[in-house]
Amino acid sequence: MFTGLIEALGEVKSVSRRRGLLRVEVDLGRLGLSVSPGESINIDGACLTAVQCSRNLALFEVAPETAQRTTLASLKAGDKVNLERALKLSDRLGGHIVLGHIDGVGRIIAKEPQAGQTLMTISCSEEISRYIIPKGSVAADGVSLTVVSASDNRFSVALIPYTLAHTTLGIKGAGDKVNIEVDVLGKWIEKLLSPTPARDGQGAWSPSATQSRSGDGVGSPAQSGIDVERLKELGFARKK
Repeated sequence: MFTGLIEALGEVKSVSRRRGLLRVEVDLGRLGLSVSPGESINIDGACLTAVQCSRNLALFEVAPETAQRTTLASLKAGDKVNLERALKLSDRLGGHIVLGHIDGVGRIIAKEPQAGQTLMTISCSEEISRYIIPKGSVAADGVSLTVVSASDNRFSVALIPYTLAHTTLGIKGAGDKVNIEVDVLGKWIEKLLSPTPARDGQGAWSPSATQSRSGDGVGSPAQSGIDVERLKELGFARKK
């Protein structure tokens, strides 16, 4: 687990493929001195395992599913990437809970310099935008950000000078793609409050295909003990 506070910028040294896996070698800089094989590192928002380490260099293998859902397949030698090591239980959650499981790819459509900040607007799919709310949290290329505004298939975030100087978001511009991870808490709440979820052809939960089944009640609010009235009672939902 991560918190979306980038520790350093790394540099891609090589990209190759072996046995169907994308292999990315990254110069971790000073972070490389404290990374061992088997450790998890957040690379541009995606949680990857270091399979080989040599001084500042670390080799990561990217599964086909991850390569398909992220921008990692388009990396090339010389590219900069955001780096964050996995949290310790004693660490502060300075950003928000980031799993390193990318929900999809967004595209920067505008970067507007303003007094003391830069407003960045990102377009995304409906499956992503449904979980993004104003003043909520979102991770873009692994960077924990607060949402300024959100509408259909797009949202805006404010970048302070420090973020621009210490992450790849300062390098990227309109037209560039970013990895997006929404706040996992929203997805869990939706699932707990939904009727029995439908499954797609591969057995995965499909929020857009949610359906009710009478009888078993598996996955329903009644079965879980959580419903809107219970949330109101606990103060998590507004009473009319």
